[in-house]
Amino acid sequence: MTTPPPAGQESARSGGANILLQALPYIQRFTGKVVVIKYGGNVLAGATDEEALAMFAHDVVLIHQAGLRPVVVHGGGPQISQMMDHRGKQPEFRNGLRITDAETVDIVRSVLLEQISPQIVAALNVHGPLAIGVDGESSGLIRATARDPELGFVGDVAAVEPAILHDLLAQALIPVVSPIGADSGGQVFNINADTAAGAIAEALAAEKLLYLTDIDGLRRVIANPASLIRQTTVDELDAMIADGTIADGMIPKAQSCAKALRGGVRRAHILDGRVPHVLLLELFTDEGIGTMIQ
Repeated sequence: MTTPPPAGQESARSGGANILLQALPYIQRFTGKVVVIKYGGNVLAGATDEEALAMFAHDVVLIHQAGLRPVVVHGGGPQISQMMDHRGKQPEFRNGLRITDAETVDIVRSVLLEQISPQIVAALNVHGPLAIGVDGESSGLIRATARDPELGFVGDVAAVEPAILHDLLAQALIPVVSPIGADSGGQVFNINADTAAGAIAEALAAEKLLYLTDIDGLRRVIANPASLIRQTTVDELDAMIADGTIADGMIPKAQSCAKALRGGVRRAHILDGRVPHVLLLELFTDEGIGTMIQ
């Protein structure tokens, strides 16, 4: 006769089984669908050990193995600011966008292409040869135009040429995109990673656009976690930008969410990337987590 497991162990098994049962219909619904995940530099900067990045990579690979087609777009704001400080340059921002002179463009390229992209690719490839870095500039993925002369070499996304992403996804690979673009004359621009992720999601007709950041979602009062907005609409998002509820670095996220949704992306989500397995909780459970925009 088999000895029954202790009550606590049995409860844990039952809870795990319930989570798997919850996940099944979502996996069936999203199989074959593109999900664009913006992995914020603030989240990466908060990973004081390698565990947080390893957990993120594990979850992305699990999503991939479940039949979804993830594309990762990474930021690097804190790391870029750190490098600027190291070189004696004072970071300046306007409406959440970094003022970027020629030297800062070089710093941006160095940090994104030589530091952050290889770090994320390596973490994903612990699980097999699954990920490959994509430079938005040299791959021709992101065509850019200057946003505002006062911002310097900060670019808007003029167009996304997604052929390289389609090719990689068709090979069951996970693209890891560095948000740098160039104009028709070859001038390089710093593209806000939130803006780039939204434009890429729109170009790929993504099912989901997920922003992993260092806050639990959109709040009606920034300092009050209890004011978290669980669900909202594009029109409500516009109103919150206009009345100042959404401010500073959250503005590019909100604007890119709105543009992507109006361009055909089904849902956008703003999540706290510091929460363990936040991607799985949002994609595969009934309750979800963070803010969903539709």
